[in-house]
Amino acid sequence: MTDQVVSGRATRESDQTTGQSGGRSGGRAGGKSADAFRTISEVSDELDIPQHVLRFWETKFSQVRPLKRGGGRRYYRPSDIGLLRRIRDLLYREGYTIKGVQKLLRESKGEALAAPAETRTAPELTAAVRTELTGLRDELATLRDLLRKAAGT
Repeated sequence: MTDQVVSGRATRESDQTTGQSGGRSGGRAGGKSADAFRTISEVSDELDIPQHVLRFWETKFSQVRPLKRGGGRRYYRPSDIGLLRRIRDLLYREGYTIKGVQKLLRESKGEALAAPAETRTAPELTAAVRTELTGLRDELATLRDLLRKAAGT
């Protein structure tokens, strides 16, 4: 048995070959059913988010409420995991701030988080808007070149 680091986490080589690790197995942690509750370590592995970040998000997003059992052990429902996945995407992929995601949750009561960003379409630009933006881009490029010349003298 040799230790390896996979995704920033140490695992044993034998665990990888037998599939007995706490990592993902077919999209489900440890072969559990899709409706099973997950521990914080399983959610952390599945979403690739450190455990301390998940605990921090619990303080910032009141909608994330895992069950807490004896000793403070957290158990996340499938709905909690879906919400955490969407929060992760909003923060890390779409560039929202924590306050921005809080506002989105507050205003939409979770409805806006149901649809991933990939399913939403951006409005098409009209020809006039496209022409205007192209002109602005060209004007900015000209100004940049002028500033570079002035800085060089």
